[in-house]
Amino acid sequence: MDPAERDLWLGRVASIKQWSRRGERAPHKPLLLLYALGELRRGTTEIAWRAAAGKLGALLDDFGPPRTTQPSHPFRRLANDDGLWVVTTPSGEDPGDSAGRLAALDATGRLADDFTRALLDDPGLLVTVARLLLEDNWPPSLHDDITAAVGLDLDHVEAELVRGRVDDDDRRRRRDPNFRERVLVAYEYRCAVCGFDGWMDRAAVGLEAAHIRWWSADGPDDVANGICACSLHHVLLDSGVLGIDDEHRVLVSKRFVARTTAGERQVLALAGADLRLPQPGEPAPASEHIAWHADQVFRGPARLAG
Repeated sequence: MDPAERDLWLGRVASIKQWSRRGERAPHKPLLLLYALGELRRGTTEIAWRAAAGKLGALLDDFGPPRTTQPSHPFRRLANDDGLWVVTTPSGEDPGDSAGRLAALDATGRLADDFTRALLDDPGLLVTVARLLLEDNWPPSLHDDITAAVGLDLDHVEAELVRGRVDDDDRRRRRDPNFRERVLVAYEYRCAVCGFDGWMDRAAVGLEAAHIRWWSADGPDDVANGICACSLHHVLLDSGVLGIDDEHRVLVSKRFVARTTAGERQVLALAGADLRLPQPGEPAPASEHIAWHADQVFRGPARLAG
């Protein structure tokens, strides 16, 4: 594909209009696009609203913010963005963004014809678009879960490509490559949630730098916006199972259910436990980032300490 055309499509995807207020997450349109990309890989171009409603609703419940969302809104409103999505009805009437009217008018949605042709002609573009959507809206710990949920095996698509991957757009915000090391040093290579401190061959294993306010939601690569977390508790923090309160205590969602002693010990028993803070001279998690996570990620209410 001509580089100018590729840049055109990536620019349109990167400039999707998303509702925003005080840092609140609005990944509705990106989830719809990822769902549509998965359908396209399976050979489906026309997506009926009645078929998409339940699936898109489940995606928003699992990977959207912890507030009530209407899947009909992105289904209709993505069509207002430049050349990406088209919604039609047999009668030609505009259904608006009401779920009832979308169903009554038998509305269907599809990726715009030119966009579809570009994606089919260049699978590398599909991979790059999907990775851009993931990177800009969710932390890496959730990427595999999201692509699995929409049925999009990006590794398999990449393996099919006969040409190299496209470099990242230089205009995008860059991650700080030293963020992980600075956070792990601050927390002395111990999980702030459970104290895990695994090492092998002089290297820490199973320990990660978890953003409290996600990088994809403009969270800074600062120690005050990170905690050292083991792989398990990093995923649970990003999934909203775990949270942090103003007193730096661990929150556990009432919606989490453990059916084994392992789940009880590794998750439920943490409710109300003190978060392990960084060594002297390093900043503790900042209140503004904790507040963002509580509002945008944590699946409250919190369990009472046992």
